[in-house]
Amino acid sequence: MATVALVVHNDRSSAANLARDIARWLDERGHAVRLLPSDAEVVGRPDLVVAPESLTTGCDLAVSLGGDGTMLRTVDLVSSADIPVIGVNLGQLGYLTEVDPARLRDAFEQYFAGAFQIEERMLLSVRVDAPSGGVDSEAAVALNEAVIEKTESGHTVRLDVTINDHFFTPYATDGVIVATPTGSTAYAFSARGPIVAPTHRAMMLTPVSPHMLFDRTLVLEPTTELRITVAGHRPAALSVDGRMLGQLQRGDGIVATAAEHSARLVIFSPRDFHQILKSKFGLSDR
Repeated sequence: MATVALVVHNDRSSAANLARDIARWLDERGHAVRLLPSDAEVVGRPDLVVAPESLTTGCDLAVSLGGDGTMLRTVDLVSSADIPVIGVNLGQLGYLTEVDPARLRDAFEQYFAGAFQIEERMLLSVRVDAPSGGVDSEAAVALNEAVIEKTESGHTVRLDVTINDHFFTPYATDGVIVATPTGSTAYAFSARGPIVAPTHRAMMLTPVSPHMLFDRTLVLEPTTELRITVAGHRPAALSVDGRMLGQLQRGDGIVATAAEHSARLVIFSPRDFHQILKSKFGLSDR
């Protein structure tokens, strides 16, 4: 029997209801279910609580119940343990999620029968180097992107970029985005970055409203070590996959490269990325 971790959108009653139903369904079939404390509270199953540090120990599968934001949270929780993730779409766009709620039981049946594939997605490793102490100096992992951006309206920030220990250029900009191929259709897309097939391996450095002639995205090898440092007197905010980590001061920065582990997403049929794009953006056939 399998051990399944459920990760639940805490502000959607539909996610809590589905988690409650599927936990009962799994339990009736002899599978073990785990929930983090905050998720167990909204689901109403305190008997399934495990401590965050124990979530992945002996876990076979993680299930994300929400939208793409919940999927990002799930990947962050389990990717270092190489645990596969099924994404259930209770959100809007659903770029990352694979299964509609009505199909979840069928999806479990397929998964337990071995009728699935694993699609690996590159993750970004973000190491913080912040002598000021404004951000904890620890590594974070991103499926979409890391963003360093201005904190004050009407002002830019100055950010120095170094590639593989060679200084590249300073940016006077509203911010910069370091994105994975998966993240190319997230914030980087709104900043006019390229759309990259999600199973590709690369890093994209995209400036946000730069006050300079050079405004193009750099597409870099995944082995690249990219360092971004706050060079001016104005601070910059750092976020990773939408999670705000704090403010970087002059001399603070990050080092980004491909992570050691990949996100392992469960799929039940080949994903046609181009058809997904057509559907999400309403592109016509003629």
